[in-house]
Amino acid sequence: MPDPVSSIPNLGPASEAAFARAGIHSADAIRAMGADAAYLALMQSGTPPHFIGYYVLVMGLQGRPWNDCKGDEKKALRLRFDALKARVAVQAAPSGLPRDLETALNVIGVRPK
Repeated sequence: MPDPVSSIPNLGPASEAAFARAGIHSADAIRAMGADAAYLALMQSGTPPHFIGYYVLVMGLQGRPWNDCKGDEKKALRLRFDALKARVAVQAAPSGLPRDLETALNVIGVRPK
């Protein structure tokens, strides 16, 4: 039987449920995908992006406590997280515009051609 998602340090039942909604049911699957691809799958399945959740996953895959992420390492992870968030926002909008910009343009009646 594969290791449950919650066997990854820092991840518990809530993370396990979120990964299950994304179709990821084992720690082995997350390890094989890597942190970025796994977190991208979470966001694509509807889990709202949260930087702490992202770096908790990264630290857990490294076998480190979640609060071990500091300084330059945390800044670098923030850049990776922001890139993942931007990727999901562009994918979500049919026009290629970020979802929140497209919504704003629709509200004021401006639509891309």
